[in-house]
Amino acid sequence: MSSSRSIEIIPRRNIDRAHADHGWLKTFHTFSFANYHDPKNESFGSLRVLNEDRVAPRTGFGTHSHQEYEIFSYVISGALEHQDSMGNTEILTRGAVQMTSTGTGISHSEKAHGSEEVHFCQIWASPRPGEGKGKPAYFTRHFTDQDKRNQFRLIVAPSNSSEASLEREAAGPAPIRSQLRAYASLVDPAAIPEGRKAYIHVVQKSGYNPGNAKGVRLRVGAQIEGPIIELREGDGSYMFVGKDAELKVENAGEDAVEFLLFDME
Repeated sequence: MSSSRSIEIIPRRNIDRAHADHGWLKTFHTFSFANYHDPKNESFGSLRVLNEDRVAPRTGFGTHSHQEYEIFSYVISGALEHQDSMGNTEILTRGAVQMTSTGTGISHSEKAHGSEEVHFCQIWASPRPGEGKGKPAYFTRHFTDQDKRNQFRLIVAPSNSSEASLEREAAGPAPIRSQLRAYASLVDPAAIPEGRKAYIHVVQKSGYNPGNAKGVRLRVGAQIEGPIIELREGDGSYMFVGKDAELKVENAGEDAVEFLLFDME
């Protein structure tokens, strides 16, 4: 990194993500997951899994178990039906964030509800040291398109911060037992605090495409100095943010761009 005001950017292009079409499930993996192993893309900070899934109507992931990870879903379109061993049953639609602190262990299922495909991102994060074996917990939040338009809307924040309520349902970001913040946007600039790692992911809204990215265009770079790159649907980028750097994000096309930004302390 050339100075404290610069940002090192390492693109993770759509065509380089792992992908699979199982018929009922079309999926992309940014990091190693299931049968996909990539030692160069195992995780980034506390961010361990970033999957972008499309599940066919009335199908989905049957009951399965997790423990110790923090797992949340961000619904892009359609309706996601969630059921778990804590007694939670819910239908989640566009803009919903569903957070599960799996702790000592939970079982859950996730399916497409109704006659439409559900499109969502599922994210896993490593918990803070000493918090992996906590009591499981479940939270939901909902963010409208207007909430995200031309601003970085905080959708997930550390559970030990003043930003997140520990109520099952509340306004503001969902609490996570990890030093990770997640933002969603439909596009503009913001600062990321000193010495952070960040990852940005452009949602692939125009349909399943395992090839070269296309569709909307998003320019990402430092406000003052450093490289500026262009990302398209499905593309992502690792970012190492200088002490005094400010991230600039701008729409370089004609349609609204939806993306997720992860900020790791």
